[in-house]
Amino acid sequence: MSFPGVQLQVKDAEVTMDNGILQVTLSKPDGIVTRIQYNGIDNLLEERNEKDNRGYWDLVWSELGFTETTGTYDRIKGTTFSIIMENEEQVELSFVRTWDPSLTGKLVALNIDKRFIMLRGSSGFYSYGIYERLQDWPGFNLPETRIAFKLSKDWFHFMAVADDRQRKMPLPDDRLPGRCEVLAYPEAVRLTNPIEKEFTGEVDDKYEYSCDDKDIKLHGWMCDDPPTGFWQITPSNEFMSGGPLKQDLTSHVGPTNLAMFLSAHYAGMDIVTIFADGEAWKKVFGPVFMYVNCVPEDVDLHWLWKDAKEQMLLEVGKWPYPFPASEDFPSSDQRGRVRGRLLVQDRYISEDFIPSNEAYVGLAPPGEAGSWQLESKGYQFWTMADQDGYFCIKDVREGDYNLYAWVPGFIGDYQYNETISITKGCTIYLDDLVYQPPRDGPTLWEIGIPDRTAAEFYVPDPDPKYINPLYLNGPDRFRQYGLWERYSELYPEEDLVYTIGVSEYSNDWFFAQVTRKTDNGYQGTAWQIRFILDNVEQSGSYKLRLALASANQAELQVSVNQPTQDPPFFTTGLIGKDNAIGRHGIHGIYRLRSVDIPGSMLTPGDNTIYLTQTMGTSPLQGIMYDYIRLEGPPLPS
Repeated sequence: MSFPGVQLQVKDAEVTMDNGILQVTLSKPDGIVTRIQYNGIDNLLEERNEKDNRGYWDLVWSELGFTETTGTYDRIKGTTFSIIMENEEQVELSFVRTWDPSLTGKLVALNIDKRFIMLRGSSGFYSYGIYERLQDWPGFNLPETRIAFKLSKDWFHFMAVADDRQRKMPLPDDRLPGRCEVLAYPEAVRLTNPIEKEFTGEVDDKYEYSCDDKDIKLHGWMCDDPPTGFWQITPSNEFMSGGPLKQDLTSHVGPTNLAMFLSAHYAGMDIVTIFADGEAWKKVFGPVFMYVNCVPEDVDLHWLWKDAKEQMLLEVGKWPYPFPASEDFPSSDQRGRVRGRLLVQDRYISEDFIPSNEAYVGLAPPGEAGSWQLESKGYQFWTMADQDGYFCIKDVREGDYNLYAWVPGFIGDYQYNETISITKGCTIYLDDLVYQPPRDGPTLWEIGIPDRTAAEFYVPDPDPKYINPLYLNGPDRFRQYGLWERYSELYPEEDLVYTIGVSEYSNDWFFAQVTRKTDNGYQGTAWQIRFILDNVEQSGSYKLRLALASANQAELQVSVNQPTQDPPFFTTGLIGKDNAIGRHGIHGIYRLRSVDIPGSMLTPGDNTIYLTQTMGTSPLQGIMYDYIRLEGPPLPS
């Protein structure tokens, strides 16, 4: 099938790309998407909004030294427009905003080049951004940058984030005063008088639709008359912060569609991009693909999702795209790859090397083991090892990297001890790599599964007044609002007690150690792990492994065979601001703590380990555990 060539129409205040399938209009020189015409709909975007509040790039920045994740909001508007490429096969447009010292304190010290691309025969358009700061420019914090599309609320009512996360959504008007009750934070509301009564009593909260970055490849909206879809396809997450397990927003009531590149969500200040005075930097975000599709009216609406999934796979297969004109986006032949095999050695499990089946193996900027979780300035490239532990990391940009990994079923982080330098076209073959996870002695008992989440633990049913029907059943039950409040209802006076050999973690270990609500506010909680030891090596050393899936303004103290000790036998100190409890994530930033327990503190027979989360000023403070293990003294080799 032949398609017409791409046409470009340039006017004084706007420019339109047209390939005969859709037409995309942008303000000039701002570079704001003001109109998307497709399938007989004059504008897929919300025309009630001002033109600069329809499809745009934005960011949040703050002065160097500011310690919060908020700051000055900036909807990025170009000051210079140029045509980078114009022919029948492709149009690429540039909207540039440059910085100079006269703008100090007024605009973030970045040169920003927003690019938009339309191809012949393509049912959509691409966008990417080139951010650059020069030496001698002032430092600042950059907590967030993204692309946002505000779709027409008249057309788009059905949202899809995954195969099992699709639903009709409330209207944005339902979040206005008089139609809702604001809950523990402004993003979460309970719909009390929605326009469509079917939503009465439901909770709406954009964080209920977050995903891990590794899973944010496709999300968007559907219109049923005429059947039309608008989709965000992210074919790679190499340019996103925090690695594959970083969680972020997708689509939410608006109808709003987001491409998040940098954010502090589910991580806190630790992941905020901070530039020192004089620090030079450049990074390309994207390209991402805005895909539109349609079907005849007699075809099932959900065919739009199926078709979008097929298109997503095509886009992933084309990465890195060969068509962006910027030299800052290297094509596949300008990149390298790394091949190798990762094995696990744990003599208390097997005398043989263990293949790292489904291990996450990645290249990220040099740092320490696990530092990739908080990395946001550079690029990251991840893959999964096969059942025998073999891996291939493809299409890696030139530069110096460390190789990192984590293996499901084992605690801790692996880091290769040499820097890997990627050059154009290279293939680097590594010898067999061996990960020795933290381990001193045999397992005496364990709670949970070491997979960096708290998903295996007990997630209660939600309070009936805080229901999102999408999550009543299935693996995402933890996304319901207000589950932290259920702890005080289940344990109104006495805290959780877990007995090894009797209790089951899927039923008896609450998914988060949160605070308890009292008449005067909130208080910390003290959990107990009770266990029996047949014998104890009084002169030996035991090891308690605490793998934490999340922490939010929490302090965990450990004591042995007495509820409290002064000073604490062990404390993490104040840790975490990932807020995964309040934002319905089942994990945040992973932490591993190891506690040496002298055998003299234990007794043959009954023993108790106390886990006390001491902070108690908020309902959202607390800890999620990934996995807990008590090891005995080392055995002879």
